[in-house]
Amino acid sequence: MSDAPQRPQWKTLDRDLNRISQLELATSYVSRPLVAPGIALVFIALAGVGAAVFLGSAPSNFVVIAAAAFGAYMALNIGANDVANNMGPAVGSNALTMGGAIVIAALAESAGALLAGGDVVSTISKGIIDPAGVASSEVFIWAMMAALISSALWVNLATWIGAPVSTTHSVVGGVMGAGIAAAGFGAVNWPTMSKIAASWVISPVLGGLIAAGFLAFIKAKIIYQDDKIAAARRWVPVLVGIMAGAFASYLALKGLKRIIKIDLEIALLIGAAVGGLSYVVTAPLIKRQSEGMENRNKSLKVLFSIPLVISAALLSFAHGANDVANAVGPLAAIVHTTEFGDIASKVAIPTWVMVIGAFGISFGLFLFGPKLIRMVGSQITKLNPMRAYCVSLSAAITVIVASWLGLPVSSTHIAVGAVFGVGFFREWHMERRLKRSSATRPETKRIAPEERRRRKLVRRSHFMTIAAAWVITVPAAALLSGCVFLALTAITM
Repeated sequence: MSDAPQRPQWKTLDRDLNRISQLELATSYVSRPLVAPGIALVFIALAGVGAAVFLGSAPSNFVVIAAAAFGAYMALNIGANDVANNMGPAVGSNALTMGGAIVIAALAESAGALLAGGDVVSTISKGIIDPAGVASSEVFIWAMMAALISSALWVNLATWIGAPVSTTHSVVGGVMGAGIAAAGFGAVNWPTMSKIAASWVISPVLGGLIAAGFLAFIKAKIIYQDDKIAAARRWVPVLVGIMAGAFASYLALKGLKRIIKIDLEIALLIGAAVGGLSYVVTAPLIKRQSEGMENRNKSLKVLFSIPLVISAALLSFAHGANDVANAVGPLAAIVHTTEFGDIASKVAIPTWVMVIGAFGISFGLFLFGPKLIRMVGSQITKLNPMRAYCVSLSAAITVIVASWLGLPVSSTHIAVGAVFGVGFFREWHMERRLKRSSATRPETKRIAPEERRRRKLVRRSHFMTIAAAWVITVPAAALLSGCVFLALTAITM
């Protein structure tokens, strides 16, 4: 028998239990990033199974079942990327928590898609491809499948690198690339493509200018007034009325297509009526809410918070009504062509397709949306409720102006452009104030030009990343789509 001292069994047990607990902690740490992708894969699989149950498992339906799975994947990416533009400013300004923004956006997006989403959609995505140039319905199906896969992959990549991109432009690029691979460059409507390319510049510049204009108005008429509360009582109801009128016109133009088609003039009249009514209702509410408030900017943030939350919800509803139909367009085209055997320029969107789009957006927002929400809301420039309100208001007004001018614009580019517009206006305004104050100070206390240049209020790295992603979205999605189409036809035909 050994004379060596024996370790107490309880110490050995504690050491083993500690190892087990450390192993559990490490397993939890490693597996945590896999939870969201796992839930997403389950949703994609359920979409395919649901399509199989709804359509039957006949061999002819296998293509539609696969398309339904890819449609679910596309919807997840829309929720992860596109919706952040609507909720980012509200979260970045602390008017909404991340959880509250996700819940409101998920409900509003789903309601917009299911209640007011268009009942028909263009199969050729804004007329960029001539269906007559496609050889057969089978070739058309694979072209739409390639467009669906490539646009989803591109939006996924953009989300991963932290760049908000246009879902519609991704689909446009996917359809164009597959169309070129299937029928040559002559099948593309290049004048239409040139208009879409122009919108890369028009959308963010117009959104940024309008947002900066409203911020300048708020600074001049409210923030820099001696009696801020009295100025807010006068002008906040006016701004709420403008917001209500703009969104009423926006929703009348974009969100009620399933119920009735409304011309721009009628939509503007509806907006004017709703705006006037909102002013009458809001003025006494703002007066009551502002009673007893201190004469400081913190009080103004409170007055703008509720209108900001409402505008973010309305933006999400309008986005669900308008953009989801564009995103599921290739899937609807595949369903129609498989069922009827012909290539139509416009097809009806089956309810189950819209359900996939609506629920996919909600899941994508919940699982992957916070990354882009934080980037848009707080990492480009610092936002407060007044600045974020200008962003939301600009998004609605810019769409109306673009519709009036007949310009194709992207809601993503408008919203992010408005955030940049607010940030660059703040830089310009700060620079002007510093120059004025430096002129009245002794030379030893003046701020050096080099120091002023370092005080940038917009992160240039984000600006360059996002601008580059916008420029290459259509060609990148087109190139990817052409490669996917050639691969699919090589395998199946």
